[in-house]
Amino acid sequence: MAAALPAGVPLLLALLLAPRGRAQSFGQTRFVCTSVPLDGDVCAATAPGAGSAEELKSTVLQLRETVLQQKETIMNQKETIRELTAKLGRCESQSVLDALPGEPKGGGAGRRQPGFNKNTMGDLSRAPAAETLSQLGQTLQSLKTRLENLEQFSRMNSSGQTTNLKDILQNKIDDLEKQVLSRVNSLEEGKFNPKNESEERGKIESTLTSLHQRISDLEKGQKDNRPPDRFQLTFPLRTNYMYAKVKKSLPEMYAFSVCMWIKSSASPGMGTPFSYAVPGQANELVLIEWGNNPMEILINDKVAKLPFVINDGKWHHICVTWTTRDGVWEAYQDGTQTGSGENLAPYHPIKPQGVLVLGQEQDTLGGGFDATQAFVGELAHFNVWDRKLSPGEVYGLATCSSKALSGNVIAWAEANIDIYGGATKWTFEACRQLN
Repeated sequence: MAAALPAGVPLLLALLLAPRGRAQSFGQTRFVCTSVPLDGDVCAATAPGAGSAEELKSTVLQLRETVLQQKETIMNQKETIRELTAKLGRCESQSVLDALPGEPKGGGAGRRQPGFNKNTMGDLSRAPAAETLSQLGQTLQSLKTRLENLEQFSRMNSSGQTTNLKDILQNKIDDLEKQVLSRVNSLEEGKFNPKNESEERGKIESTLTSLHQRISDLEKGQKDNRPPDRFQLTFPLRTNYMYAKVKKSLPEMYAFSVCMWIKSSASPGMGTPFSYAVPGQANELVLIEWGNNPMEILINDKVAKLPFVINDGKWHHICVTWTTRDGVWEAYQDGTQTGSGENLAPYHPIKPQGVLVLGQEQDTLGGGFDATQAFVGELAHFNVWDRKLSPGEVYGLATCSSKALSGNVIAWAEANIDIYGGATKWTFEACRQLN
């Protein structure tokens, strides 16, 4: 038997002094030196370390296996998503109407405007049949409103030919409404047959195209007999393709006044009545009411909240004036000053060579429209001056004074504006609309 060792001798030395047979049983095992008392339990001292190592190794293997299983699951789910997306696309192609045909645009010579067949939110190029039927109904309502304006014009001018054409078009609209109602009933009863979709769609689009063209011809004749500033723009839907563009850019301005007549009941927020973008700054000058926020004026991306209360479906006259000195601004509603402030983009002149758009907010120069920020409603007499109007001048505009001035930078006239995407224009008499 080996001699007794003093307390504290390393375990490794004790193992080396053990009988040879026991030492050989360790093979290639790595030894860990642990100092223990002579009367201590060697097995109890070494077991925890060995056990922890085994548990660690087991845990690592389990985690690795779990990661591999999750990776395989994700790959399978991606494949399933691709298959479902493909099936959904095939189903939509059988049950979807193409967008309504575009009507002639200013300078477009009757061509369909690019982007007019997009979905309202810009995510899909097609809409479910029920949604398209709703859009058809809105388009028909827009046509009926235009006909009512033509009827009013014909009564004022005693034109028998115009009245006869109006009656013919009214009958066609009534027939279209019956077709739409019939298709709605078919959808509700589950009798809708996708095989007849193309034929029915072709008939409706052909009739709508004819209606748009003939009403536009009548409105053109009506336009020839009215002053160039007696018109309004209507944006009936919240889209990313319906807008008007002012042909002229703004000059460099150290002060401005922007005034207009506006009517909307859209919720939440009426959208963007106008936006002016320049190279390098999309928010050079913007008027916007987005979501549940109050209306705001943006100058060089700096913001001021405006105290307007105009989202009630009635016509209102609004003006915003601003000077670069101290960034002083004033807001007027219906001829009365409702708010003012300062430090709005002070000493920053409005930059020239930009694009002025009515009805959409620009994220890029002349484009990048977002349907959620689109203006829904009616707009007229949009004028811009390169100076601050006096309260008396603003009041004259709001009360339709015969001495009211037109904008010396942008004057409201049909020749100065192009319309796109289905926005419409017809006769507007501000004071008569208020009565």
